[in-house]
Amino acid sequence: MQGKITEKKRISTLATLIIAGESVFFLPFVLARIFRPTLLSVFDITNTELGIYFSTYGIVAIISYVFGGVLADRFAARKLMAAALWLTSAGGIVMARLPSTGVMVVLYGFWGFTTIFLFWAAMIRATREWGGDGFQGRAFGWLEGGRGATAAILGTISFLLFSWFTGDVNEMGEAGSGFLPFQMVIMILSGITFLSGILVWYLVPDSKVIAESRSRTEVFRRVLRLIRLPAVWMLAVIIVCAYAGYKITDDFSLYAREVLGYSEISSAGIGTAALWIRAFAAIMAGYLADRLDKFKLIIFCFGLTMVGGLLMGMGLLEGVVGLVLFNLTLTAIGIYGVRALYFAVFQEANIPLGFTGTAVGIVSFVGYTPDIFMSPWMGHLLDKYPGNTGHQYLFLVLSMFAFIGLLTSLVFRYVENRGGIEIQQ
Repeated sequence: MQGKITEKKRISTLATLIIAGESVFFLPFVLARIFRPTLLSVFDITNTELGIYFSTYGIVAIISYVFGGVLADRFAARKLMAAALWLTSAGGIVMARLPSTGVMVVLYGFWGFTTIFLFWAAMIRATREWGGDGFQGRAFGWLEGGRGATAAILGTISFLLFSWFTGDVNEMGEAGSGFLPFQMVIMILSGITFLSGILVWYLVPDSKVIAESRSRTEVFRRVLRLIRLPAVWMLAVIIVCAYAGYKITDDFSLYAREVLGYSEISSAGIGTAALWIRAFAAIMAGYLADRLDKFKLIIFCFGLTMVGGLLMGMGLLEGVVGLVLFNLTLTAIGIYGVRALYFAVFQEANIPLGFTGTAVGIVSFVGYTPDIFMSPWMGHLLDKYPGNTGHQYLFLVLSMFAFIGLLTSLVFRYVENRGGIEIQQ
């Protein structure tokens, strides 16, 4: 009986981490991924201006990664995560009022603080603790896949509500057509984010391992030990390349609208479909990673992404919508597969459990720099080269990052096999 209770607790903990892990990012990111054409129209902004919002988020986030990582090794994950969710939800209420560009820039900076400083490293640490020694691949595969499924479910609900109240014939350029439905979607998602914080508070246990010392000297020594570890920097490069690809998935719905000629509603459907692909790809990658070589899978996924990006970027599939959609599906599988696995290799990098939060902060400080430069870069390309040309350039950028990630993964695996990745306790 005790075993069943323990197993139920493990399942409820993982389910809560999954729900919270996506809910906290839905307002800043997933809304734009699904409803990008609508968001641009309702807020009356360009792709470049939206890129500035994301860049502001990224600047605050980059600073927050390191300090949030240290924080996650010193305080209970559930307290940090719950506070982050409640504060992020409050930001959604502001967004629902459709404020000015200046307010939106401040709001995205605020979300950079709540979702990263308070939330990110705490979630990664809690997930690593849940996975233990033998289930790191599945733990992070389920986390990423479950987050994808959560995003897909919430995205589908949002999409259905939006299409129900808007209809497929309206364009979003006038307040009367999309104003109220979009506000309603934002408010519903804010409520879900708030409720996720309550779940975290009651269902996520306190951290098993608290940092051995809370002195500033020990924290400084901890950071120095980690930055001398070659694996940390290789992981950071892998995350840069994987996350840049993930950011480019924001373009899928706009590509469907501008190049394939889909309607507002149908293009939002493409964005929602990508979320379901994320769920499937991440869960499968996680299960395979615990049975096969994690880095072989990462290399394969980078290769799949690189080829898919080249086919799109060079225009080799133009005019054949079915092949374009199939190639986008395979490309998305590659992108989401890597994203599911890069935190699962902390064990291969010999990073101690008690160092997890700090290590996450360091690799994320470098790895998530695409939050600063990718969205403005994307917006610039799409605005300067309207139509298919701008999207082709984006897919070529995707291939470039995938190629760099593939090479770095090969080097990491070579060094690991030679026993060259060590850290002194």
